[in-house]
Amino acid sequence: MPIVVNLDVMMAKRKISSGELAEKIGITPANLSILKNNKAKAVRFSTLEKICEVLDCQPGDILEYVKEE
Repeated sequence: MPIVVNLDVMMAKRKISSGELAEKIGITPANLSILKNNKAKAVRFSTLEKICEVLDCQPGDILEYVKEE
């Protein structure tokens, strides 16, 4: 998939654990893991908004488009 989720990078920069982030944004740790590991087929804007709020970042800091060859 050409959309890459760099959530783990931003979490490391902000020094926040998966469990803590999942709790703060209101999703299960399992669903956060799916998102972090590029297994998600979609993400709700409301979830993306909460992630950006908690991590103090922009959506582009988390999502990246990588052209497939």
